[in-house]
Formats: sequence, C-alpha cells, structure tokens
Amino acid sequence: MNTLNPLSLALMAGLFTWAMTSAGAALVFLFKEINKKILNIMLGFASGVMVAASFWSLLLPATEIAKEAGMVEWLPVIIGFSAGGALLMVMDKVLPHLHPNSKDGSPEGMPSNLRKSILLVFAITLHNIPEGFAVGVAFGAMANEGVTFAAAMVVALGIGIQNLPEGAAVSIPLRKEGYSRRKSFMIGQLSGAVEPIAAVLGAYFAMNMTYFLPYTLSFAAGAMIYVVVEELIPESQSEEHSHGATIGSMAGFLLMTFLDIALG
Repeated sequence: MNTLNPLSLALMAGLFTWAMTSAGAALVFLFKEINKKILNIMLGFASGVMVAASFWSLLLPATEIAKEAGMVEWLPVIIGFSAGGALLMVMDKVLPHLHPNSKDGSPEGMPSNLRKSILLVFAITLHNIPEGFAVGVAFGAMANEGVTFAAAMVVALGIGIQNLPEGAAVSIPLRKEGYSRRKSFMIGQLSGAVEPIAAVLGAYFAMNMTYFLPYTLSFAAGAMIYVVVEELIPESQSEEHSHGATIGSMAGFLLMTFLDIALG
C-alpha cells in the first residue's frame, strides 16, 4: 500500500473520512433526536481528537523537519499556524453559512439570498476543509520522508473516527428541526464530501513545496485548532454543567495520542 503515489493514498484516505462521516449521518435513519448531553460528549470527543492530531501529527513533525533543514525551529510553526487560523477566520467572515445548532437561526458571513439548506452545507464545508487538508498533508509529507506511512495512516484514522460522531451531530439535529430523514442525511454526509478534494490538495502542496513543508503542516494545524476553538468547544459547552463534554474531549485527545505514539 505504501508503494502507491501519495496523491492516491491521500485520495483514498479522504474518501475514508467521508465514508465515516456518511456512516455517522446515517444514524438519522435510526434516531429522530439525540440527547443533548450525548451530543456534547460527541462534540467534545471530536475536539480532543483534532487537538491531539494537530500537535502529534502536524506541529511536532513540523518542528523536527525545520530543525533538520537548518531553519529556526519555531518560525515555520508560528507563521504556518497563524496563517491557517487567519485563513479560516477570513473564510468565516466572508462565506455565507449557517451552523446547524445556531441559537438565533441567523446566517453568518456576507449577506445572501441562498436557501437555508445551502447555507448549512457551506458551514459544514468550512468546518471540514482543514481536516481533509491535514490528512492530505500527512500523506504528501511521506514523499519527503517528513512523515512515515504509519503516522499518515494514524491521522486519517483519527480524523475518520471523530467524523463518525460529527456526521450524527449534524444530521440528527436537522431531523429534529423538521427536515426529512433523507434530507438530513444528505446534508450530514455532505459535511465530508469536501475532504477528499482537500486531501488531494494538501498532498500536492506537501509533495511539491519541500522547503515549505513545516509551514504547510503548521498551516493545517492552525486551521484545525481554529475550528475547534471557534465551533466545537463552544457548542459542546452549551449546558451549564458540561463535564460530559470535557471528559469526551479528554478521551478523544487520549485516543489520538495513543494511536499516534503506539502506531505512528
């Protein structure tokens, strides 16, 4: 498998994470609603996985690659991480979108006359671009021996695992709001459709911009952390006593840490 082109591996990994999202979204055919506490635990778990993946699989390799290349170790990390967060912030301000769990139901970004379902898809797409990009960067870095095949597989596995509850966290609340099961599933699974595309783009940049690899890895980490802090953590802490979300976050972090150290 590791003899395949990193672009092909990135595409397959992106398709895997999309499939995991679709599997989670398909739970809407079994449940009409989901307990808020369980939803918060799921969101907390997803945030923990993404934080751990950002550090172990992206930032730490970035510092090691920068050191081996004779760079100032912290500089690519600071610049790349800041750029990733800044880009997501700009997209968040510009792209019209509506979060599934929005309290007041008002869209964010630039004003538009798009249908609510389209705005929901845009919000989910914005959320999942960094995840797919991170998976692709990990596989693309294999070409320059910046990341091992096992480590890249761990990134894909970790993102896929956290996509399972994320898919359900999108589709089931939509069903509760009155959407049909089919439409709720279609919107939920679309949350992962962008990941194969982002994965291929991430792999391409990592393969063809060797000198900027530490920046690229850090960029993906910054974009993921932005999503965690901007969306996942606030949504998971929506109740007064949110110990479940906190435990879920720690469990997600520990699982991803175990996978990365034991398998990567």
